[in-house]
Amino acid sequence: MIPFNKPYIVGKELYYISQAVQGGNLAGDGPFTEKCCDWLEDKYNLKKTLLVHSCTAALEMAAILCDIKPGDEVIMPSYTFVSTANAFVLRGGVPVFVDIKQETMNIDENKIEAAITQKTKVIVPVHYAGVGCNMDKIMGIAEKYKLLVVEDAAQGVNALYKNKFLGSIGHLGCYSFHETKNYISGEGGALIINDDRFIKRAEIIREKGTNRSQFFRGEVDKYTWVDIGSSYLASELTAAFLYAQLEEADKINSKRLKIWNTYYDGLKTLDDKGLIKLPRIMKDRTHNGHMFYLTVKNEDTRSKLIDFLKKHNIHSVFHYVPLHTSPMAGKSKQHIVSLPITEDLSNRLLRLPCYFDIKKQDIIKIINKIKLFYGLSKSC
Repeated sequence: MIPFNKPYIVGKELYYISQAVQGGNLAGDGPFTEKCCDWLEDKYNLKKTLLVHSCTAALEMAAILCDIKPGDEVIMPSYTFVSTANAFVLRGGVPVFVDIKQETMNIDENKIEAAITQKTKVIVPVHYAGVGCNMDKIMGIAEKYKLLVVEDAAQGVNALYKNKFLGSIGHLGCYSFHETKNYISGEGGALIINDDRFIKRAEIIREKGTNRSQFFRGEVDKYTWVDIGSSYLASELTAAFLYAQLEEADKINSKRLKIWNTYYDGLKTLDDKGLIKLPRIMKDRTHNGHMFYLTVKNEDTRSKLIDFLKKHNIHSVFHYVPLHTSPMAGKSKQHIVSLPITEDLSNRLLRLPCYFDIKKQDIIKIINKIKLFYGLSKSC
């Protein structure tokens, strides 16, 4: 079986974990946490980075920092992971879903302004598949209406929009290092703070609502409970594994782009014939090869293609069920909306195996099986 995803070790992950154990600091905010944050800040030109246990944690912290109150509206795409909405719903926020664009699967920036009301507080662009949203337009709208922007860059680490790294453009950004992402640590994430006014409070929220970080820096003589918060720190074991991955970031990025390009070149014939649709990368964006997906004619074709590939020991999957169609959507008081592009594309999108250790011959096999499904190959 060619799996859809496979975690991998690329460098000194196990060695660094042993160092963390021997160093006697496993709970977080140890040497490897500091190394990861410094690396991210230096590499991606970030003002402040806080390593957390997941991108979900980063989004929840962002919602607190945005001071979301019951009834506040948050604009986002419906085609995203549940954490994008959950983080704000937990604070009483109301997700306002906006349709996506055919060519990128990202929120349609031209439809955001019409969704703004007096209750709107935040815009959450999600950089699908590591391809940036139109951040110039989004930041312009946010400035016009005095809104905050939280980038859900879970899939966008090391990708750029007009020479700016995703996550570094909005007021806040959120990264994921889940085992399905480009740089992995099992679970893991980071909150990116690009606005000075949020830095001090973010440290407090991350430390269960205490000023413990200031205490360890000698800024206060004791630490105590000063704000709301939770246990958002990543363990030092997570940080140790992640740091080994970050050290090999260029190698990983290069390999993923080769995988992506192999798929694209091999399947372009099917795109040219109108049998499938391949991703489109805008000229002002640099993607990171996070995933390879294609869209087919309809949901029935997708189901048949998934079954066909499974018979040939290839695990392919579809992606999100749109949040606005979920049972929770009504409970979260979201506006009833029709999102025709989201609804259409979510039924037709198919993701192919894409991970660091996948062999080129396996990619070629997948390509040939897809061609066989469409009658463009004569043998199995």
